[in-house]
Amino acid sequence: MRVDRNLAFSLPLLGALLAALLLALLPGVMGRHPTSVPTSQLFQAVARSARAGGSPSVAAVGNTVTATVGGHTITAVKAGNDSVYTILRDYNVPLGRVRVDERDPGVGDALRANPLAILPWIIFLGLLLFVLSQIGRRGRGSLGMGASPRARDRGRRRPGRWRAGLQRLPLLSGRAGAPARPDVSFADVAGTDEAKGELVEVVQFLKEPGRFAAMGAAIPRGVLLSGPPGCGKTLLARAVAGEAGVPFYAVSGSEFMEMFVGIGASRVRALFARARRHAPCIVFIDEIDAIGRRRGGHSTGGAEEREHTLNQILVEMDGFDSSAKVIVIAATNRPDVLDEALLRPGRFDRQVTIGPPDVRGRAAVLAVHARGKSLAPAVDLPLLARQTPGFSGADLMNLMNEAAILAVRRGRADVSMAELEDAIDRVLAGPERETHLMGEEERRVTAYHEIGHALVARLLPHLDPVHKISIIARGRMGGYTRLAPADERQLYTRTRLMETLAWCLGGRAAEDIVCGEISTGASSDIERATSIARQMVCEFGMSERLGPLLFSRRDGDGSSQYSEALTGEVDREIQALIAEADRLARDILRANERALHASAAALIQEETIDAARFNAILADCPPLSA
Repeated sequence: MRVDRNLAFSLPLLGALLAALLLALLPGVMGRHPTSVPTSQLFQAVARSARAGGSPSVAAVGNTVTATVGGHTITAVKAGNDSVYTILRDYNVPLGRVRVDERDPGVGDALRANPLAILPWIIFLGLLLFVLSQIGRRGRGSLGMGASPRARDRGRRRPGRWRAGLQRLPLLSGRAGAPARPDVSFADVAGTDEAKGELVEVVQFLKEPGRFAAMGAAIPRGVLLSGPPGCGKTLLARAVAGEAGVPFYAVSGSEFMEMFVGIGASRVRALFARARRHAPCIVFIDEIDAIGRRRGGHSTGGAEEREHTLNQILVEMDGFDSSAKVIVIAATNRPDVLDEALLRPGRFDRQVTIGPPDVRGRAAVLAVHARGKSLAPAVDLPLLARQTPGFSGADLMNLMNEAAILAVRRGRADVSMAELEDAIDRVLAGPERETHLMGEEERRVTAYHEIGHALVARLLPHLDPVHKISIIARGRMGGYTRLAPADERQLYTRTRLMETLAWCLGGRAAEDIVCGEISTGASSDIERATSIARQMVCEFGMSERLGPLLFSRRDGDGSSQYSEALTGEVDREIQALIAEADRLARDILRANERALHASAAALIQEETIDAARFNAILADCPPLSA
C-alpha cells in the first residue's frame, strides 16, 4: 500500500508522541491499585497490626497516606496539617513497631498519582517540534537553497521524506521548479509593435550570441516591462522565450516574501543558480514592485525581509558576465516606486513601456483573439477597434470571449456584430439586469437623463459622436450613453475638457429642467466631473486665477503642500468650473427642448437607440442651437 508523503513525514513524530503517552500511562494502568478507605479506618488497622506484633508501614506524601498491613495496601487522604506521628500517637500506636516515611510531594509523585497530567505537555511539545521542523524545512530550501550541489544531487537520486516536503513548497513545485518552454511566439502578440522591436535583440542574442560577441556588443542583462494591467507584459515575456526556444523561469515577486528574514534572499540565490545551470534561459519576475520598492524609511520585519531580498537580486544581476546567457525580464505596474539601484545600467539596462494599443493595434489584437471563432462575414473588426478606445489586450480578449458566449446562448451558428456590440456594453457597463423592472416614472427620468447627455454631446463641436443610448440597466447603471471616438487622442485642450464637464452634467440638468428636481442617478457623473475639474486646476494649470501651478494634495507624510487659504482658492476654482459647465449644459438643453422631448419619447418606447436612429429623430426637429 502506498503511503502519502505528507503522512509519511508525520509518522515518526506521531510514534514518538504515542510512545511517550504509553510510558506515562503504564504506572497507572499496569500497577497495583491500592484500596482507598477513610483515614480513621487506615490508622485503626495500623494500630491493630502493631499491637498484634505485626510490622506495618506508613508512607505519607503530602496529605496522601499509604499503609501496608499484612500484605495489603490501603490508602487514605488525611485532613489538616497534622503529621503522621501525631495521628499515630492519638490512636495509641506503638511507634517502635511502625515504619514511618513522611515527606513533601514531588513532580514524580504527582505524575504517578495522575499520569494523564503529562498529556497536555506531550501535545504541546509535539506541536512545537512539528512547527520547528516545518520552519527548518522552509528555511533550508525552496529551490534547493542552502544545500551544496552534491547534496542536491543526492536528494534527487534518493528522494527522502524531507525532500518530499521541500517539493511541496511553491517555488520548487510551481513555475520555477521545472523550466517551461513556451509555445507562444511574436505572432501571438499584437498591438505592441514597438515593444516587440525592443526585444528582438534579446531573441537574437539568445539564438546567436556569437554575432554580438564578435562586434563587442553586450546584450542588456535585464529588461523591465512596465505598463497598466492587461497590456500583455507576461505574454510578451513568454513570447521572447518561445521565439528564442530557451527555458523560461516565471516567478512572482510575492513568492520570495516570507515572515522570516533571509528566506527570500536564499530563494533568489537558488533561482539564479538554477537558471545558470540551464543557460541560455530567461528568468521572468512578475510584479517585481513587491520586492523592488525603494529601500529605507521603515524598519518593520516585512520591510527588512524585502530589503534583504532586493539586495540579493541586485547582487545576482550584477554578478552576471557577458557569457552567462541569462536574461532577466521583469514586469510591473508601478515603475515609479522601484529602487534606483535596480534600474541603473548593468541591471535593468532597457525599460520598455507597454500601454493600451491604438486603433490599429486593437484591430490586430481582435484578429488574434478571433482565431478559432466562427465570425459572421459582416463582422467589421476595424469598426470594433474604433469603438473600444482605452481597451487593453485583456479587455479585447474578454470582449471576443463574451461575444462567443452570447452567440452560443442565442443559438447562433456564428458570432455576428450584434453579439460583439453587446459584448462591448457588457465589458464597459456589466451584464444586463433582466430582472430589474423600472416603473414608468423611473423610466421617464432615466430616459431624459440619458438624452440630456446625448444632446449635449451632439451639439458641442469638440466631443465624440454619440454611438448608442440605452435605458436598459447594466451592472450598477440604470442606463448609459456611449460615445464613439473618431480618432485616437493624447492631448486635451481646455475647451474640450470644459465640454466634457458639460456632457457629464447634461443628464442632471435635463432632469432638473423637465422634472423640476434631481435624482441620485447623477452621482457617478458628478464624481467624474469633479475629478476632471480638480485635475484641470491642480495638475493641468488651466485655472485663469491660479495660473500654471501644480497643487499636489498631500506630501508623503500626509501634510498639505500649500496653505489653507490657497486650499480655499483651489476649491473655489473647482466650483467655478463646475458651475460654468452646468450653465453651458442647461443653455443647450433649454434651447433645444423639442428635440429633448422627442428623443426621450423615442427612447422610452424603444429602450435602445443607435446613432442613426438618434440623428433621424433630430432631423425631424427644428434646427438645433448650440
